[in-house]
Amino acid sequence: MDRSDAPVRLFFATPRLTALALAALLAGCAVGPDYVRPTVEVPAAYKEDSGWKPATPQLVDASRPWWDLYGDPTLSALMAQANRANQSIKQSEAAYRQARAIADAARAGFWPTVGLNGGAKRAKTNTDGIKLGDNYSLGFSASWEPDVWGAVRRAVEADDAGTQASAADLAAAKLSIQSTLAQDYLQLRVTDLQRRLYAATTDAYAKSLALTQHQYAAGVALRSDVALAESQLASAQAQAVDLDATRNQLEHAIAVLTGQPPSTFALAPLDATSDATLANIPVIPAGVPSTLLERRPDIAGAERRVLAANANIGVAQAAFFPELVLSASGGFSSGRIGALFNTPSRVFSLGGTLAQTLFDGGLRRAHSDQAIATYDATVAQYKETVLAAFQQVEDDLSTLRVLEGESTLQARAVAASQLSERLALSQYRAGTSSYLNVVTAQAQSLSNQRSAAQLLGRRLSASVSLIAATGGGWHANDLATAPDAAASSFSSSQPPVPQQAAADLHARAGS
Repeated sequence: MDRSDAPVRLFFATPRLTALALAALLAGCAVGPDYVRPTVEVPAAYKEDSGWKPATPQLVDASRPWWDLYGDPTLSALMAQANRANQSIKQSEAAYRQARAIADAARAGFWPTVGLNGGAKRAKTNTDGIKLGDNYSLGFSASWEPDVWGAVRRAVEADDAGTQASAADLAAAKLSIQSTLAQDYLQLRVTDLQRRLYAATTDAYAKSLALTQHQYAAGVALRSDVALAESQLASAQAQAVDLDATRNQLEHAIAVLTGQPPSTFALAPLDATSDATLANIPVIPAGVPSTLLERRPDIAGAERRVLAANANIGVAQAAFFPELVLSASGGFSSGRIGALFNTPSRVFSLGGTLAQTLFDGGLRRAHSDQAIATYDATVAQYKETVLAAFQQVEDDLSTLRVLEGESTLQARAVAASQLSERLALSQYRAGTSSYLNVVTAQAQSLSNQRSAAQLLGRRLSASVSLIAATGGGWHANDLATAPDAAASSFSSSQPPVPQQAAADLHARAGS
């Protein structure tokens, strides 16, 4: 059966169906399918979570900001500033207020329109002779289109769902800004750690250069040893300068995220006693995959858009049924302003109009097909969002597991290279080894220590990413719900016409 023009054919097919339609009219049912949440395949557990159970995990919930897990007051202060002043968040807040206004505008369709009018005119007519006269009027008018087929209720349902989707978008925008800010801040602190490493390294290289110069002056070292030491020191100094560019870019990004111009924003470098943040990598349990459907704002927003698209099918199908408009007007009309409020000057009218479009060139059918196609697209988008969320969690779990093992091995490499550096320098002082061995050992030690710092930064970024991937403590219950007295009617019996369409849509939603 073609669902799009089925309401027209069935409504006029037999007197029995007409009677059923009139009964539905009196009951005030809403046409279109009732909403059923699309089913998605949810795994019982994360693959990457098996074999790697974090010890003493720290839960992320709405009871406290998730960034407090990193124990850095500066990060917490930056988060508060970003929540207040970030322009992307302000855009999402404005979009949410716009969605609420749209829902309020749709809800206005439940009420009649009342107007007041008044006028005065002087006219010349040639009916039964030329006449010149005045006319004064004062009155009111009212019109109301009862929501017989539920078009207004479905529109309100769609716009309320749109409001909730916008609220979820706002939560997603905040979480995105917060996670980006946390990652940028933590990477800046890792850069500070590397700059401190290079400061210590260049100091050690300067001492090595002085040693080779003394050895050369005493005639026990070659001029090439001095040249090697000078080259090594200059190379380390150049790499240290390059870190300044990285830090400056991160600092500028943090300024914009917190709603400040980069020229007026600065973060003090990490000093030797400020390792608390970098040492505190919170281990976050991913939980059960099914909970992700309620804990991710982007998933909740996509699901609310499916509800809105489902309700819009009812709006499109309501156009197949007659429109009933009730109207009333009353007031006073007189040729003399002094007699305007006399009893003979009173006028009024009451009436109703029932209209049904018989032919529109397929316009209503096209609108119905468009609404159904939009619904199918939102269902696919919802399922794609869920799959992408599962992928992100799996990726972050895998990254954290791999990096933890890599960090352990890298720590061993750092310890071994530092021992090799000390031994090579001692042997050179004793004259039993060339300076090339010292340079090689020092270069390897610096490389291993920088790799360890970079691994720390990747682990911190992955921990933030996992927090964001699991919703950052957000829950779908946090969505704002606009009061709707008519909401309970959506579970009532449907008219006979759209039941097949509802069944077909629900079958497709579960596929």
